Amino acid sequence: MAEMTRRERILTASRKKMADSVPFFHNWRHCQQGAAERDCRNRGMGLSWARPSYTFTWHGVDVTETWKEYTTGPAELRRTFKTPVGTISQVEKREAGVGQWHANRSWGDVTPWQTERAIKGPEDYKVLRYMYENLEIKPDYFPLEQAKDWLGEDGFIWDWVPHQGVQLLMIDWVGSEGGRFFVHHARYPDLVDELFEVISKAYEPLWEIAAGSPSDFFLLADNIDAVLVNPRLFEKYFMPEWEKCCAKMHAAGKLVGVHCDGRMAPLKDLVPKTSIDVIEALHVPPMGDLTIGEALELWPDKVIWTGFPGSTYALGPEETKRQALEMLRGMGTGERVCFEMSTENQVSNENLLALTSVLEHATLPLTAEKIDEIERSLE
Repeated sequence: MAEMTRRERILTASRKKMADSVPFFHNWRHCQQGAAERDCRNRGMGLSWARPSYTFTWHGVDVTETWKEYTTGPAELRRTFKTPVGTISQVEKREAGVGQWHANRSWGDVTPWQTERAIKGPEDYKVLRYMYENLEIKPDYFPLEQAKDWLGEDGFIWDWVPHQGVQLLMIDWVGSEGGRFFVHHARYPDLVDELFEVISKAYEPLWEIAAGSPSDFFLLADNIDAVLVNPRLFEKYFMPEWEKCCAKMHAAGKLVGVHCDGRMAPLKDLVPKTSIDVIEALHVPPMGDLTIGEALELWPDKVIWTGFPGSTYALGPEETKRQALEMLRGMGTGERVCFEMSTENQVSNENLLALTSVLEHATLPLTAEKIDEIERSLE
């Protein structure tokens, strides 16, 4: 049988079938282009590229940005949203390189962060509600078509939405630092629930649009971590929205994943009740709280895309190899698993080569003897 392409390998595993070897790929947003990256790709590493299938337009919203100092270096700016029902503003800090490196990230792969939130009190909810009531989502498939043409069989593209529903409040508008969202949820439950319903309705066209995109895979980049998203919140706010998304995507033959890069053990009994196909970015201990083997056993109808832990990379190439071998030993025969070289940050050339030196030899089905042989080849 002919060797699978990178794209075939990733999609075969993601459809719960056995590929010819363990798929491993690097996400464009973290990926360096150069000698080490080219070497790893020649040895089997694929690429993934996340792009949206839609555009957002907020009608009746006047947005201004005021820079503390207009610079391509570290910067701070205030973004103000003026509507007929009121005005809100937020302050954003940026490291050098934002807008010049990948995916709104700095040279050090850090996204901008807010030091002042737009939703400060109950009076601000009406403004955000107006914004989402006047949000227009329209299809734009060109970014995905372009990336698909460029990548060919060297990897795959995915459609995505950064956050949706309550996660927009927790991460983008209210924030969770210092318990902010949870204080708002306790003090103003009606305002939170009303805004959640408005956002939910606003996003319904997005699921329709994405179902018609040229991508095989759609990612809900919800950054799930049970420390923030407890089982009660998960069941009330997240599961229903995921089901709406999955219903449209599955009807169009697409796979759906969720970015679950945090601690997942408290949600382990609820995950099987969802229609999600892929648990994306699962981190093993010490960063997460489930091993790959535990996740495969807990969720027999889910595929695991595991994000290689940055805490291991920090210990260097030898520890990277050791961790990779340990992860392979916990995967059984190896189906239903893909490796992402990173889902959080850049990877040094040395670590990228070290991880590739293990995964390039991981043919399927895995056996203890094969993994021992890989280990001996590294000596």
